This record gives sequence, C-alpha cells and structure tokens, in this order.
Amino acid sequence: MKIVGLIAEYNPFHNGHLYHIERAKEITGADSAIVVMSGNYVQRGAPAIMPKHLRAEVALEAGADIIFELPVCYACASAEYFAAGAVSLFEQLNCVDSVCFGSECGDYGLLERIARVAADEPEEYRTLLSEGLKKGMSFPRARQAALTEYLRDDSLDIVLEQPNNILGIEYIKALYQKKSPIHSYTIKRMVSGYHDTELTGTYSSASAIRKLLSYASHSVSMEQEGMFDEPSISEALTRLEDMVPPSCIRTLEDTHRSRYPIYANDFSLPLKYQLLKETYTSLAEYLDISEDLANRILNHTNDFVTFDQFCDLLKTRDVTYSRLSRSLLHILLGIKKKDLLTFREEGCCQYARILGFRKDAKRLLSYIKKHSDVPLITKLTQIDGLTPPGLAMLKQDVFASNLYESVITNKFKMPFVNEYQHQILKI
Repeated sequence: MKIVGLIAEYNPFHNGHLYHIERAKEITGADSAIVVMSGNYVQRGAPAIMPKHLRAEVALEAGADIIFELPVCYACASAEYFAAGAVSLFEQLNCVDSVCFGSECGDYGLLERIARVAADEPEEYRTLLSEGLKKGMSFPRARQAALTEYLRDDSLDIVLEQPNNILGIEYIKALYQKKSPIHSYTIKRMVSGYHDTELTGTYSSASAIRKLLSYASHSVSMEQEGMFDEPSISEALTRLEDMVPPSCIRTLEDTHRSRYPIYANDFSLPLKYQLLKETYTSLAEYLDISEDLANRILNHTNDFVTFDQFCDLLKTRDVTYSRLSRSLLHILLGIKKKDLLTFREEGCCQYARILGFRKDAKRLLSYIKKHSDVPLITKLTQIDGLTPPGLAMLKQDVFASNLYESVITNKFKMPFVNEYQHQILKI
C-alpha cells in the first residue's frame, strides 16, 4: 500500500485543494492520501474561518482518505515549526511513502537546493545571515538576503517571498535533517497566489474566498440598516460555484452565521483579558515573544482595541504582521517556548489525532494503526498511552478548541459543544 501525505489548512477548501489531492496521488502513484490539517487556528496566526470538523468533512468528501489534526502548538507556529510538526507526524505514523506540497515556483530542484543550505548552514551563509540581522532586518528578510547572496542568484528574491515556496523549503529541510526515507514532491500552484485577494475563476485563492465571505457576512448587518452595497451570502455562493466543490458550497450555505465566519477580532476580548494579567517576565516565556516585543506589548496594552488593531500598532520594520499575530495567539492559547522545546525533545508530535476518515478507508486505518509509532486518538477519553508531554500537548489542543467553540457560541448564540462531545467523522 502506497500512501502520500498532504499538509493543509483548507481555510476554506477550494478547487486548488481538490487538484492537489488528485494530482498528488497521480504523480506519486499512491493508493491513498492522508492529510495533516491545521485545527481551529492556522499558520498565519489567526483562527480558521470555520471549525476544523467542517473543513475536514469537505476534504473527506473531496477524496482525502484520513484527516489528522496538527497539534495547535505547530499549527499556529512559524513556517519552520509548522513544517517540522507536520513532517514529524508523517514520520511517526511509519507508513507514509511520500509528501506532496504545492509551491508557487513548482521547481523542486531549486527548493531542495535552498533547503539544504538552510539546513547545513555553511559558514559563509551564517556570516551573511548574521550581518543582515545586525542591520536590523527581520529574520525572514535576513535569511532571504543571505540565501540569495550565498547561492549567487538574484532571482531567488521572488522565490523566497512566496509563502508556499517558503513552506516547501521547510518541508524539504525537515525531511533532510531527519534523514527521512519519505520522498517529497511539489506541484505548482494553479493560477492564483496565496495572498491574492481577488477571485480569478476556477482556481481562486483561499484569501480571495475568505474576503468574499467576509463581505457577504458583513452585508447581513447592512441589510438591517437598509444598505445593500455588499453581496448577500446567496450571491457570494453563486459566485463561488465554479471555484469550490459542491460539498463545500452546501457546507458554506448550511452553516453560515451558525458555525462561521470566525475572525481574529472575535477573540479581542479574551486576548485583552489575558494581556491585562501579563508581566514582562511572563510575556517573555511565550513562543515568538522577544524581550523587545514583550516591552512593546506592555507599553501599549492600554491602547488595545481589537486583535487586528493591536497587531498594526505593534508592527515595526523588523517584525512582520504575521509574526505579531502568531505571538498574540501564543499568549492567548498559552503556548510557551519551553513547550515546543519539550515536545521536540520527545519527538515532536506525541500522538496522531484522527478528525475523520472515509468509510472505504478502514483497511488503510488498520494499516496505520499497525505501523504507527505514536498512539492514534479517535476519542479524547482514550489517552492511556500518552506520556506527560503528550497529555500537555493534548490539553493545549482541547483548550484551544473549546475557546474557539466559545467564540462561536457567543457570536452566533449557538449551544456550546465541548471538544469531548465532537464525534469522529465517517464519510
């Protein structure tokens, strides 16, 4: 049995993701595709627009065989940690033959060349990186400049600015550092870029789809005031019919303003509450919080209005918006530097939690259970095999999911569904 692993967020699921699943199986010759998917929070440091179970359900209906949840400490971390966590989970399942990821350039050889330099860190590269940081560059910008100069290729500037290329480099690097037998492949992204905010037809980006859904959701309140400048949700879904699978359209229609949309600003009040409790010492313990950033957060706490506004307020030339958003999310979710250090020392992912699977994939599920080096979790009550770090990781996941559910409850006046009450999906 050949298995290809995919790493995704599906925020939300669209035709590009469907193409990825189908094409990955084709180029790797895999019988099955399993997915490690971000849960209720995503790598750019924000909540997913809709809950993980809804996104997983659509992916399963589109052809994914099993969906595993990437623990939240990796799901909302930097590209390096995000990739290391996902790759580690595939490694620990001990049955994945290949990993296939999307990239803007589609040039695997180029991405591999960059990844090996980033992994090996030759002396000249380290010197160039250090010089960039001393000039006040952010780490991503300093690394981009160092790699471009070390490899004597000015065209790399564009490659290293594109988010899927960056993640692809980190996937290759993680596999290389682990000396993994898992092969990796890349597929060129179709048409639109990751950050494109305008719809471009059959293969529009998730960013553009989220933007349209945001406008449609905003129009609900505008209708109450007699204003109709924005598209209604029905109009928005009509525009999306050629861009997302039918199952996604049904989900978007059936759960609008009962389960989604969720945005960073919906977490503003709990974030402000948490910030009011923090000190300089406690802030410096969180992942991605430097001494300078801890000071800026404390100095501006009284100026806090919303999650997004606070990110804009804190942003500087050497700290990106995404880094700030992730940092604030780490504070909100209680994710600390020592947690990641402990988890990585113990093998990164401490378990493989299954969100759902296709009914015709039972043989595949049995195969994975037989080979996996980590416990497979289908019910949160089945945790006897977890180590103390595993229990700590799972506790973070449960808290993060319950906080997300609390925001849904408050925003849409829906009954609260505790994480322990969610059932595994069987499609």
